[in-house]
Amino acid sequence: SAQVVQPPYDSSYTVTDLGAVPGLPAPYGGLTFLPSNSNTIVIGGAANNVSGALYSIGVVRGAGSHITGFTGSVAAYSEGQYNDGGVVFGPGGVLFYTRYPVNQVGEVKPGSVVNDKIVDLTPLGISSSVGALNFVPAGFPGAGQLKIVSYNTGDWYTATYTSDGTGTFNITSPVLNTTINVGPEGFVYVPPGSPVFPSGTSLLVSEYGNNVVATYQVDGSGNPIPASRAVFVNGLTGAEGAVIDPVTGDFLFSTFGAANHVI
Repeated sequence: SAQVVQPPYDSSYTVTDLGAVPGLPAPYGGLTFLPSNSNTIVIGGAANNVSGALYSIGVVRGAGSHITGFTGSVAAYSEGQYNDGGVVFGPGGVLFYTRYPVNQVGEVKPGSVVNDKIVDLTPLGISSSVGALNFVPAGFPGAGQLKIVSYNTGDWYTATYTSDGTGTFNITSPVLNTTINVGPEGFVYVPPGSPVFPSGTSLLVSEYGNNVVATYQVDGSGNPIPASRAVFVNGLTGAEGAVIDPVTGDFLFSTFGAANHVI
């Protein structure tokens, strides 16, 4: 009830709480849209637990195609033990998801219902434990790069990913670019042309540790500039996932904890 868009963003943006996802086990993890169907989301349930899994559910669209709710109840999508704030589809249609607190990335191939690959991040030098990851979209500095952020330390990395020849990807050679606020989870790049935000140079980060969604401007490699941080939405409990609606450009995020909702 206290979710508030902060100035100057409140001149163009409002908050709509879509409530709980029917049938999804709490707490909630990250979320994304199915590449083949923009009316279906994939979202983590029982997040951070060995019993965690990924689920799918349809969305209802109202005026202006904005999402107003969900259809039916969730269906099982795939394994997703320890799922956390990063749930994204990447190259080859592979679903990548972060695994907390075990500091891993899981990969699920199209049509699969199991973990087809698990990458341990600790041996690579990524500080434990990972919170989220995403691929820089076209039109942004660093387009195509894989970005990974640690929940515990706020350390932000760029990592190399290469095909392993089996349909999944190796993740190697992470480079520490910067450090942002402790407690970051899901993050997205703000679509160019979005009102108020500098076009093509902004991030939104679900900051679980601060109970806010924050925005950062990015540098020439698509990495956040810590000094540019501003609060976009406050009054949250456990900001967790992050995704841009491919139909409307709206920003959706999940919450983890006392109130497991999608907003």
